[in-house]
Amino acid sequence: MDRPVHSEAGSAKGLSLLPAPPAHLPLVEGSKSSHGLVSLFSSWRRGGFQRGVHPAPHKGTLDQPIKRMPFSRKLVLPLAQHIGKPSVPLVAVGEEVARGQLIARCDGALSAPIHAPADGVIEAITPRPNTRGAWTDAIVLHVYEASTQEVRCNQPQDVDSMDHAQLIAAIQQIGMVGLGGAAFPSHAKLNVPADKQVHTLIVNGCECEPYLTCDYKLMREWPQELMAGIRIALRASGATRAIIGVEDNKLDAMAAIRPHLPADGSITLQAVATKYPQGAEKMLIKSLLGLDVPNGGLPSQLGLVVHNVGTLALLGRLLPQGQGLIERVVTLAGPGIKKPGDYWIPFGTTLRSILDWAGDPDCKEREVILGGPMMGSAASTLDIPVSKGTSGILVFDKRMLEPITKQSWACIHCSECVNACPMGLNPSQLGMLSAKLEFDEMAEHYHLGDCFECGCCSYVCPSHIPLVQQFRAAKAFLRERKPI
Repeated sequence: MDRPVHSEAGSAKGLSLLPAPPAHLPLVEGSKSSHGLVSLFSSWRRGGFQRGVHPAPHKGTLDQPIKRMPFSRKLVLPLAQHIGKPSVPLVAVGEEVARGQLIARCDGALSAPIHAPADGVIEAITPRPNTRGAWTDAIVLHVYEASTQEVRCNQPQDVDSMDHAQLIAAIQQIGMVGLGGAAFPSHAKLNVPADKQVHTLIVNGCECEPYLTCDYKLMREWPQELMAGIRIALRASGATRAIIGVEDNKLDAMAAIRPHLPADGSITLQAVATKYPQGAEKMLIKSLLGLDVPNGGLPSQLGLVVHNVGTLALLGRLLPQGQGLIERVVTLAGPGIKKPGDYWIPFGTTLRSILDWAGDPDCKEREVILGGPMMGSAASTLDIPVSKGTSGILVFDKRMLEPITKQSWACIHCSECVNACPMGLNPSQLGMLSAKLEFDEMAEHYHLGDCFECGCCSYVCPSHIPLVQQFRAAKAFLRERKPI
């Protein structure tokens, strides 16, 4: 069993590269000073998208600064931590590596490299379960317990002097991908095709999923790095302005960002209504600009590109340092977590190691969710490692979940799912077609491809029908034959 390595690594020179959090800012909920913030930003609120839901926030980790989890003794690094082709190993079994060292190169334009999250020795290159439960090739790193884990494999670079091609290449070389969950390589998203022209960068700071607070913490504690990342993204994409969209229940995060906004108005801050799924890019674009992304289309067709605040904050921190992406902030929460909070966790740390250190020992029958409860996926094994797309780890007692997951009933045609679907689909009809295996009908006449699996329909269904799971199965079947 992997055991966390308890050391004084937190005070090492390499770890001190992380800036100290600022003085505590007042929280919005229950804060006496929140009224001033509300009046400050109320005029900035925009209208939102239609429908959606309002799940309980359960954001009990808001009042804690970002902390660091002790290094695990063993790290498992899947070669496919991003959308696109897996990385190609550059190391061999038995080879010693330093924290931050390039250990797997990218394989083509839509790929991202992997850097060593810790000093150690390569133990194996072998198939291991990834976040989706499938077994894929991974590099297993045995971590040196006595190491200070200082980042030595970095090379500061002058970002301002780079031309467009150099900037895109530099972003790819540090292994940056979208940290909101999709893990799409950032350099590919920012490298706008020649036949498209982007004028606006949308910065997604909504974090509408219950429990998750990692993006909120980065906005509050890393506003300067966020601004640096936004400027890099503007240059790389060719956009001339950026709009940071933040839900209006995160006004203290907005207050932290506001002093760092440029005087020329090229980067603006906008409050949007607190509603799920406000953080979905199509919904955020609708709320901020009143524009609809075409069915099956991309934001670039409207001259827009969307990036998560966590992605840009780390881009602004790592790219000037020439340092690879080796860790991220992850929210640990739920009744089965004894030490809830937001932690810097190295990639490759297994769920088993995390629960050995932070889990509640009284929670014997665990249900572990990777991501948020609305769009996250259940972990099939505790041997799954944290990867670049892991935003949260939620732990529940299975016995608490059984009453609401044990049984589903027939559709009563109440239309609750229709009223909740932000894309204006008919989940009830889609569900009935799925039960009859009418997958082609779902795609051709009921726009299955427009569903982004937000979970609103399942959330409001009084019959507990697993609608999202049915839609995912239908999409998987259709993908075997042709793309949706």
